[in-house]
Amino acid sequence: MTGMTGTTGATPPGSSSSVVRMDGPWTHRDVAANGARFHIAEMGDGPLVLLLHGFPQFWWTWRHQLPALAEAGFRAVAMDLRGVGGSDRTPRGYDPANLALDVTGVIRSLGEPDAALVGHDLGGYLAWTAAVMRPKLIRRLAVASMPHPRRWRAAMLGDLRQTAAGSYVWGFQRPWIPERRLVADDGELVGRLVREWSGPRRPPDDEAIGVYRRAMCIPSTAHCSIEPYRWLVRSLARLDGFQFNRRMKRPVRVPTLHLHGSLDPVMRTRSAAGSGEYVEAPYRWRLFDGLGHFPHEEDPGAFTKELVDWLKDPEPDR
Repeated sequence: MTGMTGTTGATPPGSSSSVVRMDGPWTHRDVAANGARFHIAEMGDGPLVLLLHGFPQFWWTWRHQLPALAEAGFRAVAMDLRGVGGSDRTPRGYDPANLALDVTGVIRSLGEPDAALVGHDLGGYLAWTAAVMRPKLIRRLAVASMPHPRRWRAAMLGDLRQTAAGSYVWGFQRPWIPERRLVADDGELVGRLVREWSGPRRPPDDEAIGVYRRAMCIPSTAHCSIEPYRWLVRSLARLDGFQFNRRMKRPVRVPTLHLHGSLDPVMRTRSAAGSGEYVEAPYRWRLFDGLGHFPHEEDPGAFTKELVDWLKDPEPDR
């Protein structure tokens, strides 16, 4: 398969392995799934926990959770989504149904019967989707900073405050301009977004901001990062969007943990709350007081404890 970066398995031109394959207690490798190649960082042994990043980040956003999950007895794997980090940048395939098949394909490629999915932001949207589309492959579901897709759609269309909070999504609909803005001045906008979307308690440090800026400037990453959001908006009035929304009526039937920062400026608490109506299984809502859009980075200790305790609980309450 040939994508934006050439043949599957090739390193994107102009990229540096040190940008994406950060040193740490984890190991890096590539796996093939759903017609593309995906970079993963992994550590630990035990039941699989697959971590899905959001925008404007890549697998490294889970650097605090990987060692903690491994120490708790899990096989922790953080993947780069299609078009981001060390994964293939393909010319198409950025609709949520196909991206969710990337996720479930990686589970199969790892040789596991199922996984607990942990998704943040766009990764959370895909985690919800995968749990509906391939329920036998998803053991548990944990979502941060993202409502169920049907709740997201209703809030973006029917709640003026959420429409305003998600203005960046509408701005992504213009051709090419958003990509140019994301990489201008060595990714300055990426750093500004991460800072503005974080809560006041623990803003990201300059080192972390620099990592995300450099990763976004890898060729084609900005375009591929924006494409899923273009589909989400343009599909609102298209048949494939209506079909996807109807498909997502099917309930999630696995235990679900829903995590949210009380000060999230881009995904309002009101928009996320209520997603439990689409879950026909134990559902736990956890609101982190004083945190913004990145609770797993803003207070990794509290976030990780909540996640690990829930994953290890044999009977999570409703």
